[in-house]
Amino acid sequence: MAGYLIKNARIINEGLSFTGNVLINNGLIEKISQDDIMVPRGTEIVDALNKWLLPGIIDDQVHFREPGLTYKADIATESAAAVAGGVTSFMEMPNTRPQTITIDELKKKYDLGAAKSKANYAFYLGATNDNLNEIKKVDPAKTCGIKIFMGSSTGNMLVDDLKSLEGIFAESPVLIATHCEDETTIRKNTQLYREKFGENIPMKMHPLIRSAEACYKSSSLAVELAEKYQSRLHILHISTARELDLFRNDIPSGEKKITSEVCVHHLWFNDTYYDSKGAFIKWNPAVKTEADRTTLFQGLLDNKLDVIATDHAPHTLDEKKNPYLQAPSGGPMVQHSLVAMLEFARKGKISPEQVVRKMCHAPADIYKVKKRGYIREGYFADLVIVDPASEWTIDSSSLLYKCGWSPLEGETMHHRVTHTFVNGLPAFTDGHLNEGIYALPLEFDR
Repeated sequence: MAGYLIKNARIINEGLSFTGNVLINNGLIEKISQDDIMVPRGTEIVDALNKWLLPGIIDDQVHFREPGLTYKADIATESAAAVAGGVTSFMEMPNTRPQTITIDELKKKYDLGAAKSKANYAFYLGATNDNLNEIKKVDPAKTCGIKIFMGSSTGNMLVDDLKSLEGIFAESPVLIATHCEDETTIRKNTQLYREKFGENIPMKMHPLIRSAEACYKSSSLAVELAEKYQSRLHILHISTARELDLFRNDIPSGEKKITSEVCVHHLWFNDTYYDSKGAFIKWNPAVKTEADRTTLFQGLLDNKLDVIATDHAPHTLDEKKNPYLQAPSGGPMVQHSLVAMLEFARKGKISPEQVVRKMCHAPADIYKVKKRGYIREGYFADLVIVDPASEWTIDSSSLLYKCGWSPLEGETMHHRVTHTFVNGLPAFTDGHLNEGIYALPLEFDR
């Protein structure tokens, strides 16, 4: 493999920021130094003067839609968008067609990743009310986790039987990641708003239908089960202020038994955006009030919320143009999650060091990802170079998503990803994707 020296970079890593140099050899970080590094002949020099060097982003929640839903997205297109945005590793969800609810289907997903992915990959096994035997076969060293939809999902992936939930929490050999919304509450609220508006429910009713009550009722049940069975629980996409009471912040993320995630869209948008954005900000759980958004941000800074992720979940423009009850929930985000969070840093709402901790270090610690998530000697060279003084506006012409749209179109950013290294090789350089598949399956120290 080619060797690279990234020099003169402002290295942001493990709470520190300093100017230094990083030598990459055979896919690994060989040396980090604030002094000049002697390099072997043939080493390619990348001058990062006036730029930042970060660990590659690890996104623990994406939906790349393959197999079966590839008219919306696929592993090749969405992983390309990911590396263009500085995301070097992802963990992908099981609600595809067929659903990833058996070990055989899980293996097929890994084969797809090996053939197509531009970014390092891992896949969740999905839980159902009756697949505990499959869950118990999971290899903890090779599988990121078990995904439980404790709220509406496709097919039979809604796990709503308490006995089934107890079995999974008691016997899962790996981390349990949950989507928490109470289905009974949502159905009741949907009926109430149908009675009020008929089939033409306004989009801004979404956070009232998929309410804070629905979120808390489900999240608190998940925490109760995890505490009862001493499970390793990670609750995805927290969206309400009230849910923060469920989490502790007195120990590091990697030492917690119960951890949590917040998504970029719940930090960026609030319910006033429904009038202008409509279904383009329709996610489950819903984008909620400004009070929720600001409290989530504080919870992130206070370390009650451990991880920043995307819940990247593309749908076509035509699907999103449907009325409320027919418009699917979810949207694309991996190409812009890092620059969006660095925009908050520019405004003084979070530091670049905290962004790195929540998007790189914490996912690696929580999932026990092997030799990734940090700029450390001996670790895989998953690295991102960012120009912190590059103003640009997100528009459709620059999007790599197969769906061709973004909820952030029209937003001005002031940081640009210039280089993304995956396993020591340049997957993205100065606005261009490079040929080749450099990705590897994620491994876990468990």
